[in-house]
Amino acid sequence: MNFKYLITGSAGFIGSALTIRLLERGDNVIGIDNHNDYYDPEIKQARLDQFSKHPNYSHFRIDIADRRAIEEVFNKHKPQRVVNLAAQAGVRYSIENPLVYIDSNIVGFAHILEGCRNYGVEHLVYASSSSVYGANTAMPFSIHQNVDHPLSLYAASKKTNELMAHTYSHLYGLPTTGLRFFTVYGPWGRPDMALFKFTKAIIAGDPIQVFNYGKHRRDFTYVDDIVEGVIRTLDRPASANPLWDSKLPDPGTSLAPWRVYNIGNSRPVKLMDYIAAIEKALGKTANKDLLPLQPGDVPDTYAEVDDLAEQFNYKPNTTVQEGIQRFVEWYLGYYNT
Repeated sequence: MNFKYLITGSAGFIGSALTIRLLERGDNVIGIDNHNDYYDPEIKQARLDQFSKHPNYSHFRIDIADRRAIEEVFNKHKPQRVVNLAAQAGVRYSIENPLVYIDSNIVGFAHILEGCRNYGVEHLVYASSSSVYGANTAMPFSIHQNVDHPLSLYAASKKTNELMAHTYSHLYGLPTTGLRFFTVYGPWGRPDMALFKFTKAIIAGDPIQVFNYGKHRRDFTYVDDIVEGVIRTLDRPASANPLWDSKLPDPGTSLAPWRVYNIGNSRPVKLMDYIAAIEKALGKTANKDLLPLQPGDVPDTYAEVDDLAEQFNYKPNTTVQEGIQRFVEWYLGYYNT
């Protein structure tokens, strides 16, 4: 059965990859993106150009913070399922520009929730983030852990999304699923992220900034593995957990049709090993500028994905070496380098 999906952030990194997958299987997609200049708008347009003329795709260049415009899209197109990927991204940017995150990640998300409530949407899937684990240091990060200690406003905005979604699931019976993404990378990625910056600098012979003196470990997750997880959860609307105990409340489930899941590779990689894989793919050695841990950053991330594996048979299968090689090949071709 084919569905009508609304994808916000459809010109973004994950949104464009998800849109392509849904169109390939015959679904109809309504895409929303504001094409802002947080990073190069040209790459957003290039992503969009891959599918903008598809007969089953409609695109709207609007901001989810625009309440009236969002309501008009819901009213006109009446999507059956919604994936909210539009957000102001970036941990460090949130330290200098906090109000941007309030407008997009909180006010904008409220508009999406209202659209879903008022127009009978069957399932809302939305992007959360591994950053919600904040000050937690128990590894691996589990959805059943408390996440009340965010270290950046970006992280706080994503935790806020999870709380807002729970309220709508409880009050209105709206099935919602939050997906905590862990360091997504791959072709068509974001220029503000480390892989893009490192590759560009190494090619140019410029030094790369290596924070925490290279002692980071990150659960790098290839974009195709992320999209596979999104689709598997999207196709099965969230349900209540009948065993949920209010005296011992489980942070990852609820008596409401509300769920959260980690989507990660579940194999943390040392930052220096990640850089080594880029060097190997490029055939060049990086000049490294070792710097201290940045405000808002955490030393390590590590996703426990047991719930996703058990309930959706999800298993990421792309190694960092494979993923970086594919990214570098794309990068060299896209920039004709």
